[in-house]
Amino acid sequence: MKVLLLGSGGREHALAWRLAQSPALAELHAAPGNPGIAALGDCHPVRAEDAEAVLELARALDVGLVVVGPEAPLVAGIADELRHGGVAVFGPGADAARIEGSKLFAKEVMDAAGVATAATMPVARPPCVVKADGLAAGKGVHVCRIDDELETALRATANLGGPVVIEELLEGEEISVFAITDGARTIALPVAQDFKRVGDGDTGPNTGGMGAYAPVNGVDAEEIVDGVHRPVLEELARRGSPFVGVLYAGLMLTDDGPRVLEFNCRFGDPETQSVVPLLEDDLLGVLAAAARGDLRQTDLRVSDQAAVTVVLAAGRYPEEGDTGSPIEGIEDAERDGALVFHAGTAVRAGRLVTNGGRILSVTATGDTLTDARSAAYAAVERIDFPGARYRRDVAAERGERVGR
Repeated sequence: MKVLLLGSGGREHALAWRLAQSPALAELHAAPGNPGIAALGDCHPVRAEDAEAVLELARALDVGLVVVGPEAPLVAGIADELRHGGVAVFGPGADAARIEGSKLFAKEVMDAAGVATAATMPVARPPCVVKADGLAAGKGVHVCRIDDELETALRATANLGGPVVIEELLEGEEISVFAITDGARTIALPVAQDFKRVGDGDTGPNTGGMGAYAPVNGVDAEEIVDGVHRPVLEELARRGSPFVGVLYAGLMLTDDGPRVLEFNCRFGDPETQSVVPLLEDDLLGVLAAAARGDLRQTDLRVSDQAAVTVVLAAGRYPEEGDTGSPIEGIEDAERDGALVFHAGTAVRAGRLVTNGGRILSVTATGDTLTDARSAAYAAVERIDFPGARYRRDVAAERGERVGR
């Protein structure tokens, strides 16, 4: 099978790395891809958001499956365009992707499905959470414990335009639970936890994600999927918008049980970089079966190891990225067994350089979480570019993580 993967981040590189191992893969293509993906397949200078160009490329390449990585093309309806053009797609249509594209729509669906979530507040007052209704590249959520934080959050979300959602502030451990679905049946993936804030101890502004680990001990993925994902999938199908792809729930484990913070219509980043290395069966076969609408004869075994991912970001991320700084040491990290997934990188004059905010995701696996964490940080120490920053407490023991 020929596969076209849409996107250019660390999530897409991790997916490409796993898809490239499939015995069913004939050719791997990406649009636009990145230098890491280019080592696994052919990259094409087509933006993932350009539905017309993507359809033309898929037809020219005669691909059997398109896998959509980022949320923006899905919310904009690229899966609908491809399906209407006769191309099989792993990813929901625009109506179903509204589960991520609109916080208000997601809450409406959850209410109808009877899924517990954070309560909406009629008036903005701390403590609360301020959310932009639409997409904000992982930076549209603001936790407000004092008035000054609330004022800053309201200004920031107003600048994004569109409605604003005010919710109660829930306390507890936050987790990410993914389910691959054909619209009716589901396959639960290992539970992950990501680290959204830029600084150690969960300080500083939210980012697209500074690290992750999987699995999360003590959390039953199947139980979460039964109580959260399946009722939402049934409600979407009842509305005539069946969801095909991966449904990602961000949840808070409160004293009163799990509460949904948000739904996303795609794989998470950087959680995918920790989850994918733990999958033992043919991921391509599973994605293709979901796209066909039939997961009945499909399974996906999971390793009993743990994985830890540490994101290497630009020095001033998330305020701004870095461009053109040389990157050294990736080969040394990989030689020691780490997986280095590219995100904000480029090749200029034959040299790998920075080209974004989150530059690389460094992942290691181990028999225990402690082993995986040690290996990941050892690999991080081998990589260097000017101003590189990363969190030093990803997957640290709870007692060592200030503020959690």
